[in-house]
Amino acid sequence: MARADSLGAAPDTGDAPDATAQVLVRAATRAVEAVGGYAAGIYLRSPTTGLLLLAVFTGLPLQLFRPWWRMNVNRPYPVAEAYRSGQAVLLPDAESAMSRFPQLMAGLPFTFASLYEPVTAGTERFGVLVVLREATPGIPVGTGDRERLRRAAEQLAADLTALAAAGGRVLWEGDPMGVPAPPPEAGAEGARRAADRLAQAVLSLDREGRIGYVNTAAEALLGLDGPHLRGRLLWEALPWLGHPAYEDHFRAGFMSGEPVHFPARRGRHPPGQWLSVDLYPAADGVTLTLGTLAKPAYAPASRTRQDPDLDADTDTDTDTDTDTDMNVDADGGYADLDVSADEASALYRPVALAIALTEAVTARQVSAVVTEELLPAFGGRQLAIYLLDERHLYLAWETGFPQGFLNRFDGVSLDVRLPGVETLTTGRPMFFESMQHLAAAYPGIPLDADVGARAFLPLIASGRPVGSCILGFDSPRGFSPEERTVLTALAGLIAQALARARRYDSEVALARGLQAALLPHRLPVREHVDTVGRYLPGTQGMEVGGDWYDVVETGAGLLALVIGDVQGHGVAAAATMGQLRSAVRAFALSGSTPEQVVSGTNQLLIDLDPGQFASCCYMLLDPASGSVMAARAGHPQPLLRHPDGRTEVLDLAGGVVLGIDPEASYPVTELRLTTGSILALYTDGLVEKPGLDIDVGVERLRKALEAARPSPLTETADRLISEAGNTADRPDDIALLLASRTGGDP
Repeated sequence: MARADSLGAAPDTGDAPDATAQVLVRAATRAVEAVGGYAAGIYLRSPTTGLLLLAVFTGLPLQLFRPWWRMNVNRPYPVAEAYRSGQAVLLPDAESAMSRFPQLMAGLPFTFASLYEPVTAGTERFGVLVVLREATPGIPVGTGDRERLRRAAEQLAADLTALAAAGGRVLWEGDPMGVPAPPPEAGAEGARRAADRLAQAVLSLDREGRIGYVNTAAEALLGLDGPHLRGRLLWEALPWLGHPAYEDHFRAGFMSGEPVHFPARRGRHPPGQWLSVDLYPAADGVTLTLGTLAKPAYAPASRTRQDPDLDADTDTDTDTDTDTDMNVDADGGYADLDVSADEASALYRPVALAIALTEAVTARQVSAVVTEELLPAFGGRQLAIYLLDERHLYLAWETGFPQGFLNRFDGVSLDVRLPGVETLTTGRPMFFESMQHLAAAYPGIPLDADVGARAFLPLIASGRPVGSCILGFDSPRGFSPEERTVLTALAGLIAQALARARRYDSEVALARGLQAALLPHRLPVREHVDTVGRYLPGTQGMEVGGDWYDVVETGAGLLALVIGDVQGHGVAAAATMGQLRSAVRAFALSGSTPEQVVSGTNQLLIDLDPGQFASCCYMLLDPASGSVMAARAGHPQPLLRHPDGRTEVLDLAGGVVLGIDPEASYPVTELRLTTGSILALYTDGLVEKPGLDIDVGVERLRKALEAARPSPLTETADRLISEAGNTADRPDDIALLLASRTGGDP
């Protein structure tokens, strides 16, 4: 839809559909007024699944927030949480934001309040409405503001619904639009005369960074007259202030309301002039003052565009005094500052990447974080991660490369001369600014493209080689000293995360083995009845769980069907599960009734581990007659599929979960399985999803069982568990036990 130009330029809204633009602009403006904010934005869904894009922004310089124009719905940010949960996220001050969303505050460590309201209509989720305003430390967002913000989001949802019904587009593509502010006023005549008497350069900015008033000293210092400056974005009029090293200072000034002071270099060096820059923000704008300054002890590093035709450079040169080939424009600023907005955002992504890596547990999660955070920051398109094992590099993750291209390098020995190998054996990153340079450095190496650039990074953690990382770019590009330094540092963080993940994977394999040992290796085969069990471990956390199932042949010729779920995860939960499974088997083999089995297991759990509890469903089936006696302790109701396909949720009487009340009773319900019917027992991991009522999951499972073929039973079990099995992140374990009556009726 809309696009934004590079750093310092106002976004172009000319190609945004008029109806969509009007709806969004009206909503953003209305939201600011509703809750007394100073800025607002609207995130909308994009054609890419799981990706929100900032569609419109008003009240602050849009280019300062480029790192947050894209938001993956699974990231730990308030925008994503509001979208996922469908609930408002209200952060009245920096303390509340830091406690809940440290990633947000790592990139924006300023004092401000932010309110996030999901934009939904029924089951349709359009996006999120965001408002920024002054912080109210210790004072939560009031009921009135909550309601006004909610009404603004509801109105936006209604407008988008109507727009969609009329054939309009409600998915966002491209960059956000900026809502233009009214032309800045020059100020009162008396104030202007007073400021003109000052020897210090003074400029006034509106809340979007446009220059209003310029005093005489500023004109003299900058060598520009007022008409040349007024009405222009600060970074357009003075490009040298668009250096990415200064963006965080401007963010602080525009967002926190506190004065900000920093040095900046104007013009080329030498003989670049150092100036002191002071920002004095208020609700209606920002006063900026400039003063001459000897070169300070702190000086932000300069950046240059490196010529793609230069020889390939494979070192980590960090010399930052390399701006002698920059051109100076007529205004005394950098005519070719050569810092793209993508490069600018890269300087802020390392913090977000570092925090995200601390949350990644598995090697897959680490690789996904690198894909989501590192590639966009540097404009990369391809990523490959190889892990070292027994002096060979094995492909662990790839994205963006032609299918099958990297297979030829999978398992390559450390003795082979390849850049992905040599970057690890030498410990030095390697940067190739064009594919021609890569081919020249490694004659005969297969290339996946004729045009592009590549970076090969060693993954070394605490001096130990872990693997290597390849970053690919679609076009030739230079790598500035700062980028090389940042990428090298990030490679170290990635290596540490992968080393931690590999230890985790080993522990998981051990834990899964323990879990498997505690579950039945096979189920008994009986005439007139088939049974099938399935178990899936959770993927979040590295420890075993407490779900179990069992089928026990009793001495009376009956068959006991059991399923249970111990609270929590870990070795303690697994140990408790093993004890409960043994207890249930012992009670069943002794000929106890269902009520006696469940009551006895309840008392045992209380004696073994006070404070631990578990749910359980126990059914005693006569294969010959199909009669069933069932007792339930806080467990989800089983499902019953009749021979004609009709499937119902059973209504078994039950008592409280095991381990709570030593006097609890567990009444028995009697029912009958006819030939061709299927009984389904399951744990809540199969039907629970974050943000959804468990009844929705039960109904989904009921419909799946109803639609399944009744035989073979193994296919039915696989179908019921397949959706959960294909889910990458499962917060809970899943156990499923099916029993089908195949005959025995008179």
